[in-house]
Amino acid sequence: MALQLNNLRLPAWLLPATWPRTAGQPETARLDIDDGIVTRVQPASGPGEGLDCLGALALPGLVEPHAHLDKTYTRRRLGAITPGLLGAIEATQADRAFWTPEDLRQRASRALGQARSHGVTHLRTHLDWWSAETPTAWQVIRELAQDTFFHLEQVALLPLPLLADKTVVQRIAHTLANDTQAPRSVLGAFIHSSNFNAQALHNLLACAAEAGLDLDLHIDEELNTAACGLATVARAATAMQFPGRIVCSHACALSTYPEAQAQATLDDVARAPITLVALPATNLYLQDAVHGRTPRLRGLTLLKEARLRGIALLLGSDNVQDAFCPIGNYDPLSTLQLAVLSAQLDDVFDTWSQTVCRADWLSRAEHGADLPGKAAHLTLLHSTDPYSWPADTARSVLHGEHVPEAFSTYLRGLA
Repeated sequence: MALQLNNLRLPAWLLPATWPRTAGQPETARLDIDDGIVTRVQPASGPGEGLDCLGALALPGLVEPHAHLDKTYTRRRLGAITPGLLGAIEATQADRAFWTPEDLRQRASRALGQARSHGVTHLRTHLDWWSAETPTAWQVIRELAQDTFFHLEQVALLPLPLLADKTVVQRIAHTLANDTQAPRSVLGAFIHSSNFNAQALHNLLACAAEAGLDLDLHIDEELNTAACGLATVARAATAMQFPGRIVCSHACALSTYPEAQAQATLDDVARAPITLVALPATNLYLQDAVHGRTPRLRGLTLLKEARLRGIALLLGSDNVQDAFCPIGNYDPLSTLQLAVLSAQLDDVFDTWSQTVCRADWLSRAEHGADLPGKAAHLTLLHSTDPYSWPADTARSVLHGEHVPEAFSTYLRGLA
């Protein structure tokens, strides 16, 4: 069964530079879908051909680049928490006693269901790995990954001091690289000024390269101008010609640097194989958090400055309803909506929407942003206005060739 979607408005970043424009705006497109694959994207054809989408906005499947499925949905059982990152870590450590396979499976399954309902097709989760032994959550999520609809990746989130012993890093890296049941494994670490260890960081980079693993790092999640994790990783990765991809999440400290230092650090990042992930919800909630005091600082990394340098940049939900953030629902469009306000973004649909779509920026294999030849996973937005979107995040999710009834109903309301 074939499907033609005519008069869809796609974002500029998803279209070739030669795509026709009117008044500076990309013209609408026609998508041909056959056997669940997008076979062709071309400028919209005349009336009567395929389903007329009447200029509705559309995106590819959404990406959730940074989640914590082992911690999620635990806030209700944690009680009072000391404000800030370290208080959240302390509360989570106490909660680990309840992380049985059944508990983890129930909470993670709920999270995956939420993500799928919002149109997520690629999700990467960090899983606490606090000793040399494989944690229970790793096996539970690995089992869920076998049955889930979308591309699910697992990151071993290690405390940096554990990696001071190179044999420990080598053993864990070997475990991940040879885990045939979890082939989408990534090596990670929490890098903070409170635990910084240059030798451990060197071991992490060297062992990841040796094992053929990508890296995904929690880095400089603080407002300390002395934090140097991002700059150190960027320079080391360039010097050693790191062969994979390094995802660096948070980088809050970058917003506190003197201007010249911040710009120089971003120049280093631009030269390295690094993707930055900003996490507006958790950073707004945790950074500059003091009991009884309104925060003065946002804690957001430098999104606009990174984009100007061509640095790959994504937005993530991070923690959802746990010690680190009491709200959230695994909706990338809600994350983007929050970023629009907190980072004062404009041209959101045509430019910044790629921060919730570019799953290729998570890996060394950059497949590009084109649709033809890829599975027909589309986020059909209930909006025709690229200027005010995402004021309303309503959408229908298309997988294959079946047009959701909710989208058909929306189109009838436009006619």
